[in-house]
Amino acid sequence: MTAQDIPSLLRRHPISKDFQPPQLERLAAEARLVRFAPDEVIFRAGEPCPDFFLILDGRVALELPVARRMLHIQTLSDGDEFGFSALIMGRPMTFQARALQPVQALAFDGARLLAACHDDPELGFGLMRRLLLLVTERLDATRLQLMDTYSPVAARAGA
Repeated sequence: MTAQDIPSLLRRHPISKDFQPPQLERLAAEARLVRFAPDEVIFRAGEPCPDFFLILDGRVALELPVARRMLHIQTLSDGDEFGFSALIMGRPMTFQARALQPVQALAFDGARLLAACHDDPELGFGLMRRLLLLVTERLDATRLQLMDTYSPVAARAGA
């Protein structure tokens, strides 16, 4: 796949249902195609990452460093998004993202995407609404994983 394929790749991603053709064109203009190898760390928790990603193909693990180990929070796959912290300028990444298998994604520079949202309020509202749902999903996944790991039942079982 090439850069010329980006508009059609974007239209097949679930995020496209949130936007009209002018906003999709703007998103496509900001996107670039990226690939990650299995076990490649895409970004680390606590470090900056300038990009927001839409997964086209493959699986990505979101992990959280807890007590000198990585706690698996969520597995993402085709149609998922990650790296929303890139849109909050100066904010480090909350999770570590690691490719579990070959991954192909669309990457968006957070600063440029945020500027596009300022220029086009429909794009901005649609994207921020989508990201708010994404943040809620990640909080729920984190809460469930922490409850699983640190509940009294888990402690008694030796987990």
